[in-house]
Amino acid sequence: MNQILKILSKVLLASLMLTIVVGGTTSCNSKKKLAKERAEAHAAEVNRAKRDLNNIINGETTWTLDQQAERVAAIKAKNWGNADVDDLVEQAEETISKKRAEAERLAEEERLKREEEARLRANQSEFAVIDNQLASIADATSVDEANMLINTALNQYATPDIPVLIIISQAGGFNDYDRPTTISKFLNYLKDKKQYKYKVESVKRDNMGKITEMELIVK
Repeated sequence: MNQILKILSKVLLASLMLTIVVGGTTSCNSKKKLAKERAEAHAAEVNRAKRDLNNIINGETTWTLDQQAERVAAIKAKNWGNADVDDLVEQAEETISKKRAEAERLAEEERLKREEEARLRANQSEFAVIDNQLASIADATSVDEANMLINTALNQYATPDIPVLIIISQAGGFNDYDRPTTISKFLNYLKDKKQYKYKVESVKRDNMGKITEMELIVK
């Protein structure tokens, strides 16, 4: 009986030692496997970061500038200590900065363009009213009607003697003018000539809104 117990004790001890050895080996293998997986995941993440940074630098992404900046910031925050990634982050930040500056420049140009178009539309609308008024004097069916229209029109001008400049040609940014006249003389000229072949080019006004100078161009 004692012999049997001794044998069983030896078997149990051997089994226990085998279990410990196998368990230690398994644990070691698991740690190596985990370390390998982590290394592979890190390498994949670094490669993904490099790919994204290169796409941003080369303009090969559909991300908005804000999304690009967020991605670069996220990569930078990782602080991997990888020289290639650090260099690409710097290049990407510079690329985004230049793109933002260009976008802001284009936006400012577009804003100024819209303002200029609005100004021109306003001027065209204002000038169209004056053009129509001048044309109506030339098209008057009688002298009395023309005189009535002239008197009404003169209310828009600071005095009956404000200068009217008529452009007869333009070249190289310079205007060639006909002999100067006054608004009073010009309106009566239209009444007699019965033809308005001009277009308002510009007007100047005083602080009361009255026209102090008008520039016309021959159509």
